[in-house]
Amino acid sequence: MHKLIKGIAAIVLTAGVAAGLMSYAVAQTPPNVLVVGQIAEPQSLDPQHVSAVNDFRILMNVYDGLVRYKDGTLEVEPALATDWSISEDGTEYTFNLREGVTFHDGSPFNAEAVVFNFERMIQEDHPYHTGTFPLSFYFSAVTSVEAVDDMTVKFTLNEPFAPFLSNLAYPAGLIVSKAAVEEHGEDFDRNPSGTGAFKFVEWQSNTRVVVDRFEDYWDGAAPLDAVVYRPITDANTRVAEMLSGGIDVMVEVPPDNVSTFADDPAFTLYEEAGPHLWFLILNAKEGPFADMRVRQAANYAVNKEALVENVLQGTATVAAGPTPPAFNWAYNEELDPYPYDPDRARELLAEAGAEGAELTFYVTEGGSGMLDPVAMGTAIQADLEAVGLDVTIETYEWNTFLGIVNPGLEGKADMAEMAWMTNSPDTLPYLALRTEAWPDQGGFNSGYYSNPEVDALLQQARTSTDQAERAELYKEMQAIVYEEAPWLFVANWKQNAVTTANVENFSLQPSFFLMLQDVAKPN
Repeated sequence: MHKLIKGIAAIVLTAGVAAGLMSYAVAQTPPNVLVVGQIAEPQSLDPQHVSAVNDFRILMNVYDGLVRYKDGTLEVEPALATDWSISEDGTEYTFNLREGVTFHDGSPFNAEAVVFNFERMIQEDHPYHTGTFPLSFYFSAVTSVEAVDDMTVKFTLNEPFAPFLSNLAYPAGLIVSKAAVEEHGEDFDRNPSGTGAFKFVEWQSNTRVVVDRFEDYWDGAAPLDAVVYRPITDANTRVAEMLSGGIDVMVEVPPDNVSTFADDPAFTLYEEAGPHLWFLILNAKEGPFADMRVRQAANYAVNKEALVENVLQGTATVAAGPTPPAFNWAYNEELDPYPYDPDRARELLAEAGAEGAELTFYVTEGGSGMLDPVAMGTAIQADLEAVGLDVTIETYEWNTFLGIVNPGLEGKADMAEMAWMTNSPDTLPYLALRTEAWPDQGGFNSGYYSNPEVDALLQQARTSTDQAERAELYKEMQAIVYEEAPWLFVANWKQNAVTTANVENFSLQPSFFLMLQDVAKPN
């Protein structure tokens, strides 16, 4: 057995006992090994199969893309590509690839590997096609990927596509080993191989994912020997593990515990604003929320200021629409959040004949950026019931929750919690508000909202190469969506994390990725 695994098994046991006794006797995690407390089990370690930030936090350390985000920004810089050129009409991107890079399995990184990665996403008849993968829409404009020579790749697009480079830096654009996919087939997600700073060692379900330092990493070997990702779904248990020394890093600190860690010199608390939206999907196809007035009523009925100040302890701001203010150039500042106005909510419900309507509300126990979801869901339930609605909550574990909500709410529920962290103002509305993004077409529009004008604005915005024009199109889209309220707009979160004081060079990114290549934990 890998000697690291033995050590981690002992730490899991020791920390678990300490947490159970609430004694907080500090355990010792292995020297130079970083133990990260994740909010859930990963769904997959194949970047072309997942869409949750919880999974991205592992994947971004195992794989690289052609480009990546500069530290602390959402600006693109070279990674596996050293440079690139764009044709005058914006439909051809040619990348020069980095020489001498190998995958963790020893196979070479080259143009053939890049072509393989993108063809498995966009060609339905590809022998290793990724299947229905919502984030493949990031590259839906790509008509062909060509190996010009061994270290040069050309992408041809069917039209100009402004977010293309940013999308390449997102996990959907991470490059996997062609040899490993061919060897493992459908089991590749449990036998991943990339070119990243850490290589896969083990995934023990519901216990840990272990990755070791990749000594031949093209950007310099990481200081850490290894990283262990532990899924700890219950927030209180994660806090107890952090206090007891069972983990070195905890992401998404519960609001009630932020001050505990901020005031303790044994820990370091980190915060970073980013493009985040926490909202409720409303079923616009059937049931009470098929009437726009009922959707608007829900937005008036919920006291979002109280949620932000009391439940979230000031770790977020009230959301005013579908676009996070972090995208300042595309954000519609003329939109104010729906005010808390229960009387107006009751008026709208009366107009719609929806007084006393029964609602089924899906809530998750915890998930990526979900902002204390049980407490939030309970508070929202109380506000909706105060205006005369009859709300029943059904609560699910995160991955189970996604498996129910992502295929659509039709015939299941009237509303569901959701959170997104994105790289572009294009991503969330294009994937979750367009008519063609209904679940049966591979998107995340689980509430079945449809407006042809919104569809057209989003299409124009993603194909325009003029940022000022794109900004106006996005702002117009936001105004329409705000009025029609297919979602209950709740909050924009300031992400956070806590580490033990001996963890060095740790930082949070606007992308919400957990980048650990430079992190150190001296003995």
